Amino acid sequence: MAQDVPAMADEVAALMAQRLGGARRGSQPDLATMIRRRGGALPRRQRRAAQVLLRAQAQAASPKVARQMDSTAATRAHAELLRYLRRLGGAARWQAGALNVAAAVMMGLLLVGAIAVWIMVRRGLA
Repeated sequence: MAQDVPAMADEVAALMAQRLGGARRGSQPDLATMIRRRGGALPRRQRRAAQVLLRAQAQAASPKVARQMDSTAATRAHAELLRYLRRLGGAARWQAGALNVAAAVMMGLLLVGAIAVWIMVRRGLA
């Protein structure tokens, strides 16, 4: 189970970068960097869970300590962070999707209108 801790930490770091920002384009910072950059944006309970996961990740890096490690606290912290981060920004993502659809429809209408005006000018109707 200790080998799962780095994967859990990477998943949380990726979600933090996606939902809270703080990562440069094309880069994927580790959990320690994301906690340092955007950890203040998390509520206190999730910040504590992130610290628990970070400590578990540090312990899992050492093979001797990893064999003795009980990873239930890390698993609980991971679940808590996922529960918070996955639902974060849902309304904003829906709003951005609706705005993209509306922009595509408006662009299509503008293009159809421009073609109609061009045809009318070509035929001498306008």
